[in-house]
Amino acid sequence: MRLPSLPPLQLPPAAIGRGVFRFCLPFFAVLATALALRAAERPPNLVFILTDNQGAWTLGCYGNPDIRTPHIDRLASEGVRFTRALSSNPVCSPTRATFLTGLIPSQHGVHSFLDPQYMMGPKAYNTLQEFTSLGEVLRDSGYTCGLSGKWHLGDNLKPAEGFSFWVTKPDGSTREFYDQDVIENGRVRKESGYTTDLWTRKGIEFIEQNQSRPFFLFLAYNGPYVLGPMMNRPARNRHAAYYKGRHFESFPVDAMHPWQQANKQFHNQQVAMERTAAEVSGVDDGVGDVLATLKRLGLEENTLVVYASDQGWMGGQNGMWGMGDHFQPTGAHELMMQIPLIFRQPGRIPAGQTSDHLVSNYDFMPSVLRYLGLGAKLPAGPVSPGRDFSPTLRGTVQTWDNVVFYEMETTRAIRAERWKYVARFPNGPFELYDMQEDPRERFNRYGQPGTEAIRADLARRLDAFFDRYADPKYNVWKGGGSKAKRHTE
Repeated sequence: MRLPSLPPLQLPPAAIGRGVFRFCLPFFAVLATALALRAAERPPNLVFILTDNQGAWTLGCYGNPDIRTPHIDRLASEGVRFTRALSSNPVCSPTRATFLTGLIPSQHGVHSFLDPQYMMGPKAYNTLQEFTSLGEVLRDSGYTCGLSGKWHLGDNLKPAEGFSFWVTKPDGSTREFYDQDVIENGRVRKESGYTTDLWTRKGIEFIEQNQSRPFFLFLAYNGPYVLGPMMNRPARNRHAAYYKGRHFESFPVDAMHPWQQANKQFHNQQVAMERTAAEVSGVDDGVGDVLATLKRLGLEENTLVVYASDQGWMGGQNGMWGMGDHFQPTGAHELMMQIPLIFRQPGRIPAGQTSDHLVSNYDFMPSVLRYLGLGAKLPAGPVSPGRDFSPTLRGTVQTWDNVVFYEMETTRAIRAERWKYVARFPNGPFELYDMQEDPRERFNRYGQPGTEAIRADLARRLDAFFDRYADPKYNVWKGGGSKAKRHTE
């Protein structure tokens, strides 16, 4: 039987829209799934926050009872905090070069802070140009790279080392944080506001511009800095009033160490303690703003955030104020070397973890590249002395050789699990400390009976390390030179 013909189905426009919507739902679901998979396959972004002259002890997460650092403390609580991270040198240019290359000063040649003539002007040049650095590896791996903050590695006016976004300062030292010259769009201009806030704003601008692609932000604060004449001037940021007149338990008031050569004018001074605390909290504000930006943009789980400092700093401990180059002979005290080192990536790095491994900033580049899945792109030469602690970041129990090495020109040190040995070329003075019995390094045991075998073993290991890795061109102990003006002769 034939069915009677029916008139064409007439649907109201709204119904047609609903039908199309129902038809498209599977398509949109597939598209959303594909986009999610693509996002999951995208390599993690890297935000590397590096501060200037900051001892780990100035942060709440490292036990400071006085200075407010809630955002950095939260970063540590959500990731891995290294309790014994040490810098390989006590000043900024060499340590920054080491972070970015995985090489020690006797390899990259930057032994001290860089002369102003090499940062701006006709003699300016990039001191890392002969090496393949972290920014170049990441750029060649598809990352967009941006610098906001202090460079201090030469030829500051021009973007270099893989960075295309470039906002920095024309010099290395910091005289103040307000009304300072900065470099933006290839020109020097005056920034009337707080430069710590400027670096944060520009870093956030870079993140927002590049949120749809893999990016590497090098957020290199020139704070807290806490050196020079500004330490005798009150802070001006929002934390100044809070710290005014406060007692600081974490800044020991002690007789000045006889080796102290610089910073004498603000040793044990209340205003210097207040200024330090305010500038540390100012950096913490910036960290909070960056973390909030990553959350707002949905980038938290796909961004590795690292917080570190270029070198340690002392604020009265053992009667010392500053870093190694502020002492004569050059210092190698633990707190001049100890830096904060914190890694966070939710979902990949277990929260609330600490590691007691002795690690150095020369371990940073090999570990980060392997964590990002780019270990094969670690430059083959010069051979980095750096080791890979990326399994520790993922929560894996890792066998580790607890030893790190340190140098500034004619001063070298080896820090092992129990003992620390400091040698100065050619005739000392030498130091030997039992870091278990004497963690504050108050009693030099060099030359004491019963330590001969320990001293000989540490001296042998120190020499073997530099014999293996030092480039003769930059090996100061054997007649090599430096790209920076020598601090000691």
